[in-house]
Amino acid sequence: MSILTIILLLVGFVFLIKGADMFVDGASDLATKLKIPSMIIGLTIVAFGTSAPEAAVSVSSALSGSNAIAISNVVGSNIFNMLAVIGITAVLYKIDITRESLVHDFPIMLVSSILLLIFIFTGSQISRLEGILFMAMIIAYVAFLIYKSMKQSSKMPVGTTHLSNGYILVYIVIGIIGIILGGNLVVDSSKEIALSIGMSETLVGLTIVSIGTSLPELITSVTAAYNKKTDIAIGNAIGSCIFNILFILGLTNTISPIKTTNIMFIDTLIMIIVAVITYILAYDKKDFNRKDGLILIALFLIYMIYIILRN
Repeated sequence: MSILTIILLLVGFVFLIKGADMFVDGASDLATKLKIPSMIIGLTIVAFGTSAPEAAVSVSSALSGSNAIAISNVVGSNIFNMLAVIGITAVLYKIDITRESLVHDFPIMLVSSILLLIFIFTGSQISRLEGILFMAMIIAYVAFLIYKSMKQSSKMPVGTTHLSNGYILVYIVIGIIGIILGGNLVVDSSKEIALSIGMSETLVGLTIVSIGTSLPELITSVTAAYNKKTDIAIGNAIGSCIFNILFILGLTNTISPIKTTNIMFIDTLIMIIVAVITYILAYDKKDFNRKDGLILIALFLIYMIYIILRN
């Protein structure tokens, strides 16, 4: 571990925070300009943008022929999104949940997770055909969101924006670049530091890599909630979970089928339990408050202790 590694880690956090700030500003103004609900922007542009690090890690693993890390990365990232991203954001700012999110988005996340568990359980690998099915599902989901936004846009009043059309695009593009660069710097630097103090590569993958690639979701959701854009905050977290399973694993398996293991089954089962708990908390009061946030953070800490002891 060198001083340069620590400096790069700090620079990565700066890129993440500033990139997320610009990205949220651009995305929220885009939603206002196009009269698209902020929740849908959060589920699509913001969720897909903040999941770019997970996509980069998983796709590059598939291309190099060692794509087993893809599932642990996606499962670990989804658990982090549901427990840490929503939990930390809820502790800082109350998050209201829309009826549409409870009826459509949470169930789609659950169905996707259960399908992944079935694919892992029923064969020695997740096949290319199953990957193509995931890809078809994400295309159908995005098409549904576009259809829903077109129906709702005519009913939305024209709001005021802070940025011109050109600057909206610049903010979104620069924001995504900052998030990706920052995420990569944080993951690489953290991994080097962790390995230098004796952590195993498996443990680094389940903790540093999955948490590091999910930092964009955390920073973006907290930033959105701070700017009173809680629809973007929750849409980002749930949308990223859906995107991670359907697009990232779909694309990864289409490139190269993933061999399954018992550990993958256990971790995916834990992810489903976490998704059910998150859904119950959201459905009960139609929001996530500070108490809910503390419960989710406590569950995440328990999960971290479990995988550290397991490895």
